[in-house]
Amino acid sequence: MKKILMTGARSGIGNALVNRLISKDYYIYLTVHTDEQLKIVKDKYKEYGNIKCLKLDVTLESDRLKIEKLDIDILINFAAIGYGGSISEIPMSLVRENFEVNVFSSFELVQIVLKQMMAKKKGKLIIMSSLAGILPLNFLGSYCATKASIIQLTTTLKNELKLLNTNIKVVLIEPGMYHTGFNQVMLENKYDWMQEKSYFKNELDFIRKKENLFFNLLEKNKLNTIVKKIEKAVVSENPKFIYRAPLVQVLGAKLYQIFKS
Repeated sequence: MKKILMTGARSGIGNALVNRLISKDYYIYLTVHTDEQLKIVKDKYKEYGNIKCLKLDVTLESDRLKIEKLDIDILINFAAIGYGGSISEIPMSLVRENFEVNVFSSFELVQIVLKQMMAKKKGKLIIMSSLAGILPLNFLGSYCATKASIIQLTTTLKNELKLLNTNIKVVLIEPGMYHTGFNQVMLENKYDWMQEKSYFKNELDFIRKKENLFFNLLEKNKLNTIVKKIEKAVVSENPKFIYRAPLVQVLGAKLYQIFKS
């Protein structure tokens, strides 16, 4: 029974993946951010012998070091946050926190798990980025930048590991816009400070309406297209490097890459 460590799997895409894998031959370490969330998932999955719920704040070294004691075959790194706001004025403290969670702490965890995999010369690292990493969105530049960084770091990691004689697979997941509630929190949190003082103070109603229209139009309510892709990455002995969905948004991102100049 292969052992999977999932970060940030309380809800959304991560939780949907747990529900698809729960009946398969895997032992899942399902981790959440807080003790309150831990109580909820422990109660939810208390009848399942192949799920162990843990509290893992990826920004805390003490929490990350707990993972050293676990034997992990597959890491799936869902943990992420998002802050909105114009790059011209967003507090750098928010940008730093965005990078701390999505990039720095997540890759510190990758290094911990990879150390175990290097000793066994096998394993699978499944790292979550986003189409936002290749398709920048106005007033979401901080989040998009973290996802772009993840793409570059993961690609570099894959190429570096090719030089070693191991069976460690590196997989990059790039979801488009799905309705999990994450996007709505990210869209709204910038107004906490922009309403008080912002270069765009007189444009906030227009920005909010335009963003809501854009996301309401494009967000997918059903998660199955991306969850199936991640499941394929988990179960495949030779997974592709990049999995993306939904198709329409993937095509839109590719067209942007072609014509952005």
